[in-house]
Amino acid sequence: MATRNEWTRAETLAALHLYFQIPFGKLDQRNPRIRSLAEWIHRTPGAVALKLVNLASLDPQVRASGRVGMGNASRLDEGIWRELNQDWDAVANEAAHSFDRYSNEHGVPPGSDVADEVPEIAEGKTVTALVKVRVNQARFRKAMLAGYNARCCVSGLSLPQLLVASHIVPWSSDVKNRLNPHNGLLLSVLHDKAYDVGLMTVLPDYTVRVAKRLIDEPLDEFAKGTLLSVNGQKIRLPDRFKPAPEFLTSHAARFGFV
Repeated sequence: MATRNEWTRAETLAALHLYFQIPFGKLDQRNPRIRSLAEWIHRTPGAVALKLVNLASLDPQVRASGRVGMGNASRLDEGIWRELNQDWDAVANEAAHSFDRYSNEHGVPPGSDVADEVPEIAEGKTVTALVKVRVNQARFRKAMLAGYNARCCVSGLSLPQLLVASHIVPWSSDVKNRLNPHNGLLLSVLHDKAYDVGLMTVLPDYTVRVAKRLIDEPLDEFAKGTLLSVNGQKIRLPDRFKPAPEFLTSHAARFGFV
């Protein structure tokens, strides 16, 4: 297979889309998804894997961990990364569109990367808008599962069927950060619900805080073991895209924790 040196914006964005969805430990040229994208853009799997590692080198959290062995990000990579942090949803959507365009050109339907996460929707006048929302929510979930290695950051539960990609600032409140994994926590269904209704929060120092009313009232043993027991503990941080303190502060303030 012939290789080319210079990456286009569309190719780089398609690679960025994979970077969101593949756990850091699986950014390898043997990964089937990396091999598929390589075939679609007429590059070697090794070149695509290297591009993902170069993108990782721009991630401050990954860089601080010392896990990145290569640091050959291009000016295009750096520019896209800056754009991403200025308007996450705009760039993430452009990246998904680039990925979908390459997949569609090779007979793979758009949205196939999250087909297993998107339930069927009955036909109707709002079907297109609904599918777009569901696909975006599924892609956010994929990014959260990849970052947290499919493990609840509070309880450690590792059953994907019982894990929820929970937004810190609600979906309806910030249209620029709906797809931003910095605006998310991967939680068990129980802790997601508790977080959603303000029975618990995560402070900017990544400490879990349980609502005072739970501490003050008598609880059954299950509630004590699953909610009260996590009060004051630190969450398990993801490999990348850790929760942004400003988003965490917003949730804590909204429910009167700070």
